[in-house]
Amino acid sequence: MHNKRWIKIHRKHQVRHLKVECVKFLLSKFKSFLLCLNPSFVFLSLGFSLFAPIHGYAAEFRSIQSPKVIAYDAPSVEATKVYIMMEGYPVEIVVNLGAWVKVRDQARGLSWVEGKDLSDKRTVLVTDNAEIKASENMNSTLLATVEKGVILELLSPNINHGWVKVKHRDGIIGYIQSSAIWGLF
Repeated sequence: MHNKRWIKIHRKHQVRHLKVECVKFLLSKFKSFLLCLNPSFVFLSLGFSLFAPIHGYAAEFRSIQSPKVIAYDAPSVEATKVYIMMEGYPVEIVVNLGAWVKVRDQARGLSWVEGKDLSDKRTVLVTDNAEIKASENMNSTLLATVEKGVILELLSPNINHGWVKVKHRDGIIGYIQSSAIWGLF
């Protein structure tokens, strides 16, 4: 009986020792992997992970500047043409190579456009039928009703109580709920 107990204890010790050795081995491999990397890359990665906000990042938006812009599946005029975007359409910048910019549209589609076809002018796309009000309040005067797909100029990207200031192409300036538009953040 004493012998069986000793064997049981000895096996537990061996298993525990094996686990410790396994962890040491994995840590040594990870350490050697890190040593192979460029130190500035490691610190830069750690810096981004430590200081980047958990909820996301600040997206950069621009709008299409030319009357009609061809979107490609790669950064070249020789690439496949995917679709055409109209003037004023807001796009999110994903990658900026200068002459070519990878953009994301409201449907989450990715494509490439020439950098010269983008404007710094901010616009937003109405995603649901919405109302433009005179002030940042549901009870304020109704200035216009806009349908899904209408492009509005964004006059101020600041959100105040869920409202942003916009301008319709007909000159109407007012406030729209941020939940009814795309291209803000």
